[in-house]
Amino acid sequence: MVYIFLADGFEEIEGLTVVDLLRRAGIEIRTVSITGTKQVMGSHKIKVEADEIFGESDYGKADMLVLPGGMPGTRHLAEHRRLVDLLKQANKEERNIAAICAAPSVLGLNGILQGKRATCFPGFEDKLAGANVTGNKTETDANIITGKGMGAAIDFSLCIIKELKDEETAGKIAAAIQYI
Repeated sequence: MVYIFLADGFEEIEGLTVVDLLRRAGIEIRTVSITGTKQVMGSHKIKVEADEIFGESDYGKADMLVLPGGMPGTRHLAEHRRLVDLLKQANKEERNIAAICAAPSVLGLNGILQGKRATCFPGFEDKLAGANVTGNKTETDANIITGKGMGAAIDFSLCIIKELKDEETAGKIAAAIQYI
């Protein structure tokens, strides 16, 4: 199971592209609101109803935890102590974590990117503490996948599919959506 955590102000394309492409690949993904209600407002005022509210599942068995970027969504993710504790524990156990755009800053500010290649939205590089910041569209290093921004949402999603399934499945999804 993959969980994608949504906060008010999340970047809709970064969050929903991941959900869409993973479901096309047959990967079970649940949207999780950290707002206390299932209703989450994206950064462009698109209302989304999450599948669940934070705390309703046992995320300890997750195949991957995903953070979309956007502002102020990223700031809200970083302020959610239970989510941050979950991310730290998942990293300690070398479980998969993915973050795109500004959201890799949540990982960097909490020591999760130490010694790893990572990318993020320009202007957030200083928040990727201890990372080798590449500026590439996507980076995969050990258990961490990062994406640069909204324009990399499809590539980011395909990297997650490659990690959880295989390159062939990611290629089939890319072909099905006319990406290649």
